[in-house]
Amino acid sequence: MNKISIKETQNPSILKFESTDFIVPSGNYEFKNIDEAKSSPLAQQLFYLPFVKTVYLSGNFVAIERYSIVEWDDVKDDVAEQIEAYLEKGAPVILEEAVKGKTPVSVYAEMTPNPSAMKFVANIRLTKSMAEFKNIDEAAPSNLAQELFNFPYVKEIFMDENYVSVTKYDRFNWEEITQEIRTFIKQFIENGGIVIDENYISPAKQEKQQNANFDNLDATSQQIINILEEYVKPAVQADGGNILFDSYDEQEKRVKVVLQGACNGCPSSTFTLKSGIENMLKDMLRDENIKVEALNA
Repeated sequence: MNKISIKETQNPSILKFESTDFIVPSGNYEFKNIDEAKSSPLAQQLFYLPFVKTVYLSGNFVAIERYSIVEWDDVKDDVAEQIEAYLEKGAPVILEEAVKGKTPVSVYAEMTPNPSAMKFVANIRLTKSMAEFKNIDEAAPSNLAQELFNFPYVKEIFMDENYVSVTKYDRFNWEEITQEIRTFIKQFIENGGIVIDENYISPAKQEKQQNANFDNLDATSQQIINILEEYVKPAVQADGGNILFDSYDEQEKRVKVVLQGACNGCPSSTFTLKSGIENMLKDMLRDENIKVEALNA
């Protein structure tokens, strides 16, 4: 019997309804309305509830985003009972035709400027949220990251868009481990494993560079962020990493940034910061006193 437990997420509008059994054989599904949900009779049934905005299906759970016309405390038990009753009937959650039409998964390995980091690039999108995990305790939102940390040579993991960047310990050689990682990631995705549960990803640090927070910064900090976003970030993301603005000290003319993924610990990162980013900021801001410092270089 499928028993449903209710789990909160970091988004107060979204609740997860977890089953004791897997209910989706493979893949992750997101439905914004009843028309999109033709491949899922369960999702279609849930959209008859007037407060249901979005339905997510993956692995052993159904996640639902609500409209603000109700509070979850008033309806969550009824929703759990409805899902439980549906599963008890043995009715399909996803129609088999939808599963048959899934895209074959391919994963290839790509070197980065950091000899300790390798990009494993998939032909499908893996995550909407950039995520960095320094150890297995941080990797709770990602089943894939947790599994990868069980390999003795995996030191850190960075995920973005369609790739996983793995940083290894120095005593291991890529020639000996690349194929094993590539095969594992490919099979994990093909078997319907949950790459990352985006409901549990904390708001990324880079959000302080966006929207309201961005508007509260001084004019020079805003210029620096715009330069990093437009000219620097695309290049470092292509190399399996990321760069985040941390702060700007107007008196010291010091820009502090955070390096992530393959950029963190890369032997060439100091050269990139000084000869590349620092010179670019000096030129574009017309200030020869600008200094760039990585907090974690």
